[in-house]
Amino acid sequence: MLEARAFWVASPGRGEIKSQQLRSPEPGEVLVRTLRSAVSRGTESLVFRGEVPQSEWRRMRCPFQEGEFPAPVKYGYSAVGIVEAGPAEMLGCRVFCLYPHQDRFIVPMAAVAEVPDTVPDRRATLAANMETAINGIWDATPGPGDHIAVIGAGVVGCLVAALAARLPGAEVELIDVDPRRQEIPAGLGCRFATPEKASPEADLVVHASGSPAGLATALTIAGREAAVIEMSWYGTRTVALELGGAFHSRRLTLLSSQVGAVPPARRQRWSHRRRLTLALSLLRDPAFDILLSGETEFSLLPDLMLQLAAPSASALCHTLRYD
Repeated sequence: MLEARAFWVASPGRGEIKSQQLRSPEPGEVLVRTLRSAVSRGTESLVFRGEVPQSEWRRMRCPFQEGEFPAPVKYGYSAVGIVEAGPAEMLGCRVFCLYPHQDRFIVPMAAVAEVPDTVPDRRATLAANMETAINGIWDATPGPGDHIAVIGAGVVGCLVAALAARLPGAEVELIDVDPRRQEIPAGLGCRFATPEKASPEADLVVHASGSPAGLATALTIAGREAAVIEMSWYGTRTVALELGGAFHSRRLTLLSSQVGAVPPARRQRWSHRRRLTLALSLLRDPAFDILLSGETEFSLLPDLMLQLAAPSASALCHTLRYD
């Protein structure tokens, strides 16, 4: 039997690497040796800090999670690896899987998606975030020529802005409180602004900063009868909004977006697997490498999570290597 090492949140704010024995894969399953995985800072920071509200414990489960919230729990969903055992046609294939941080794992063959040859390992770990961005675009329904504001230059916000900027004639402004991120948007086809310099009267606003202040900015800059798409998840925090003033007179719409379900308008034709295949295909663009901000040995993840989960952390997509 093989031994595998996995990262667990042992208790809120404390992680550890634990070993476990792996059985042999059964028919229809694959054994994957992980090459890279990525830390999804927004959601995984909330999990690490124990801030998943009890009402969401069931809905927040990731596909191959072990343990229960708040801890101990094995959580994560951005792994890229090589198939080492399974059907002959899969052997040696590079695949993406929504699996927690673990150096080897066994899953059903249907749970993995082949990574295109032109997508490097690190960039492929962005696939889960790209799925979230695709869902956000589907929910937002932007159109050609729209003035689109995206608030929050984290990974998801940047991916949404990049996809929106590909619409003919669209003007996309990526808004963030951190001026150090002003060089990112140019490579993604959009412009940068801090909240105080954000352009008013946006046709569409996508909020992905994870900050109540960012959502307040979104409502301020949205034009008359515009929609604000809320992609942030706040965990146990309560968000206070000023819905007096011009909110009603301007007839604004506030709409949630979450990657767990394909939007109703596309659900009959788009499966989760088809959406994941699209996400991996879009990552052929090397422009997305600008979102890869650092890489660390997997064994150091317990200490690294203390840094990445801090509110002051500025990393975008931090990857782990399993060499």
